[in-house]
Amino acid sequence: MVEETHFGFSSVPLHDKQARVDDVFHKVASRYDLMNDLMSAGLHRIWKDIFTARVRPSKKARFRHLDVAGGTGDIAFRVAAAGSASTEVVVLDINAGMLEEGRRRAAKRRFDGTLDFVEANAEELPFASNGFDCYTIAFGIRNVPRIDQALAEAYRVLRRGGKFLCLEFSHVNVPVLDRLYEAYSFRCIPLIGGLVAGDPEPYRYLVESIARFPDAESFRDKVARAGFERASFTRLSGGIVAIHSGWKL
Repeated sequence: MVEETHFGFSSVPLHDKQARVDDVFHKVASRYDLMNDLMSAGLHRIWKDIFTARVRPSKKARFRHLDVAGGTGDIAFRVAAAGSASTEVVVLDINAGMLEEGRRRAAKRRFDGTLDFVEANAEELPFASNGFDCYTIAFGIRNVPRIDQALAEAYRVLRRGGKFLCLEFSHVNVPVLDRLYEAYSFRCIPLIGGLVAGDPEPYRYLVESIARFPDAESFRDKVARAGFERASFTRLSGGIVAIHSGWKL
């Protein structure tokens, strides 16, 4: 029997999901930042600032940071700017188009040569165990076919004392706002995608993938089951997004 998973609201063979997700991000790579600004009214920048402030790279000792599903560099640039000459940042993404956009942006911001861009799968990280001080993934974990496997890999590559951080869309827990947000997501975001990026379908998938993602409590429990201690979360903007964290102790 073929194992299935969800792709938005559809069911697809598990082995097909990654290719479908790749196709979505190939289509949106060149307009990724513009669409993020339009869809969130610029809030994604604030969320990412709050998120990366929790990384706290050491200014004195070597600090190795891994940002997964971070192709365009949004998180990596912030971490590198907050660090020092001893800070090493690896950007990993499975999508070549997103990585190319990240390299272009890195050169424009004069970060080229200071970041390492790696094309690989979050479920099979090409790194030795116990090698990183911090692992981040922002708005990417819900697109991974085997989330539990990705979390296990995050735990493996972190050193003892290393920190796991995940920024992801969540479930709004404020009355009235929840209905407004749902209406905006399903009616407006695909429309904006059609007008700006020329294709509403990738954005329809992204909205559906958000709706299918576990609530904050359930995902916190997944993080804990992966072995992380002190698994917790912080809701932002009424629960539109949540920052999840855990430690490898």
